[in-house]
Amino acid sequence: MHMTDRDITERVTVGAAAELLGVTVRTLHHWDEIGLASPSVRTGAGYRHYTDADLERLHRIVAYREAGLGLDAVREVLDDTTAAIGATLREQRSQLAERIHDLQRLDERLERMTRAHEVGILLDEDEQIETFGPDWDPAHTRHARTMWGGSVQWAQFAERSASRTREQWRSLSDSMARFQSDLGDAFGAGVVPGSAEANELVERHRQTFSHFFPLTREMQVCLGRMFQSDPGFAAHYDGIRAGLAAWFRRIIDESARAHGIDPDAAIWR
Repeated sequence: MHMTDRDITERVTVGAAAELLGVTVRTLHHWDEIGLASPSVRTGAGYRHYTDADLERLHRIVAYREAGLGLDAVREVLDDTTAAIGATLREQRSQLAERIHDLQRLDERLERMTRAHEVGILLDEDEQIETFGPDWDPAHTRHARTMWGGSVQWAQFAERSASRTREQWRSLSDSMARFQSDLGDAFGAGVVPGSAEANELVERHRQTFSHFFPLTREMQVCLGRMFQSDPGFAAHYDGIRAGLAAWFRRIIDESARAHGIDPDAAIWR
């Protein structure tokens, strides 16, 4: 803020100086308390006034504060005759550049988080098919958002998706594919629901699926029901081996019972 000739030729009160400079009286009191800028004149009535020189110092303080310098740096610039003002300002610019860079990275993360909540997987359709295989339908994610977009689990899925790279998606897809292949082999080999081998597969599924969002055993039971009852999921698992969807649900139910959970009473929690 620029002061007029009239402004700087009169001694002014703290309140008037605050108004001229566009700061608060409290700010001027603070600068006075720390010895950065104090009124030089005390009237007979005990009031303190700023002189022309005081106002000029205050004006410089405001200018450097608006440039982002801390009070210690401002004091050094004003009081240390050996201080290199240009170097101090260049350092301030360097710090500002770092802050701008950090804010840009934060903005990018927020953009990815926003998009992940809106679309789920941050890969375009071609990248999804290349990553998840030719049988993958990108509409699956849109369908999932329609069904569960307002749930805690969708939020957890989106939060993880926002930071997941294409390579990480491919690794997760490969893990799921290996699991489903091993699941089909176990069914074909006659593995009995409730056996150690079957329970190990159930736990492996829960851990693998938990990369999307934390999956409790009760929630897993609910998924098992859906794998058998939903035509799309049932066709997928039965496409690996006929009858696999129903068997998958049975081994999930038996594992739940082993952990004290009644599959018939399990709910999504």
